[in-house]
Amino acid sequence: MKTQINGNDLITLGYPEGSLIGVALKINKKRTGLNREQMMENYAAVLKNPEEYKDHILFGVLAKAIIAKQNEKESDFISLHPTPISFPAYGKDFIEGGAFKQMEVAMRLPITVAGALMPDAHQGYGLPIGGVLATRNAIIPYGVGVDIGCRMALSIYPISAEYFYANADKFKREIIAHSKFGAGHGYHGQYKSDHEVLGDSLFNENALVKSLKDKAWSQLGTSGGGNHFVEFGILEFEKDDAILNIPKGNYVALLTHSGSRGFGATIAGHYTKKAKEVCKLPDEAKNLAYLDLNSELGQEYWLAMNLAGEYASACHEIIHTKISKSLGVATLAKIENHHNFAWKEVYNGEEVIVHRKGATPASKGVMGIIPGSMTAPGFLVRGKGEVNAINSASHGAGRQMSRTQAENTISRSAMKSILADHNVTLIGAGLDEAPMAYKDIHQVMAAQEELVDVVARFIPKIVRMADDGSRED
Repeated sequence: MKTQINGNDLITLGYPEGSLIGVALKINKKRTGLNREQMMENYAAVLKNPEEYKDHILFGVLAKAIIAKQNEKESDFISLHPTPISFPAYGKDFIEGGAFKQMEVAMRLPITVAGALMPDAHQGYGLPIGGVLATRNAIIPYGVGVDIGCRMALSIYPISAEYFYANADKFKREIIAHSKFGAGHGYHGQYKSDHEVLGDSLFNENALVKSLKDKAWSQLGTSGGGNHFVEFGILEFEKDDAILNIPKGNYVALLTHSGSRGFGATIAGHYTKKAKEVCKLPDEAKNLAYLDLNSELGQEYWLAMNLAGEYASACHEIIHTKISKSLGVATLAKIENHHNFAWKEVYNGEEVIVHRKGATPASKGVMGIIPGSMTAPGFLVRGKGEVNAINSASHGAGRQMSRTQAENTISRSAMKSILADHNVTLIGAGLDEAPMAYKDIHQVMAAQEELVDVVARFIPKIVRMADDGSRED
């Protein structure tokens, strides 16, 4: 017997898609003594006669929201263009429809100049993950994303694959000793790291940022949860790379993926809320609320976003420094790139704000890392500077299953089997991060051959992720 209530149930009752459903579902979490049938009866009654429920202890909030919605006028909102600006989609045959719908809404904003979908795109909040959007003098907090400045970092070592296989236990010990995972987790006391980023003046000038300094300090040098990882693998160069000065061959490499932790997430939530207060968009576009960069709020967010990006970089620097020191070797090269960010760039002769939510910068000659999954290869790439893609590429393989779908359809034994087939040692991670939950990285790379050149291939061998149940991205 069905006991849960979801958005589709409320739509069936006549609730419009949008904010009212969110209000109603929050009430459902608080229900006391009412079964599913009774809740549905009340939902229907409130929708029909909201005035009668204005002072109801449980349904009053919903009733007031319905009344406010009924009193809204079209003139209360910023108008969207009737038709979206056209945009390219790379690998469009394997991008879900929800991502296209979200991108089409973004392309109707009055601030939009251009956009593009990368081949790993899938639905998110506001701008789809894998979405790139150029705007005029405006920044969209949810166009940047919750995990501000999330990034990839790669250290290449003068260590052979043969040495790695002969000493795999040592490499496993170093990953465990020098990384920390999990939503909300951090270091305490003598184990805390330090970094010059904590001395940034914004920690004294912005009240919100100041209130987050202790959390930022405790989580400095950690990796969070979700799809974040620290892993050792073998990096394969099929030919000499003169720019990196690395000869053809196979090398041990350390690859990390994580962002700005709770520090960035709190900044994102705060300024998204502020943006929605000052930028009233229709329901279908409300998560694309933007801030004028000439406004005080816009400048506040811009500075906080940039600090969160520097903080994310510092977290990677600390992890890589600790592990390099423990291995007793200097790096041959280190490459780093970030996504979930906004940049000031020139597009067709005009300065614009380029949002890359889950997309890799790929201007001509710019290096980046595009991972596959815990068993699929990742790729060290060099951008080609494709203008139609707004100088961007994918940030990974992209999900083909939601986390819930993966947990419900992938068995632990199937995941262990594929790890064994690829000779990968996994520390942590839940079924939601199983390789089968991701798109085929080879298909994704084939769809963006005009965007990047492949420099080397990374084969994962020891992967550490957060334990089951950790959802922080």
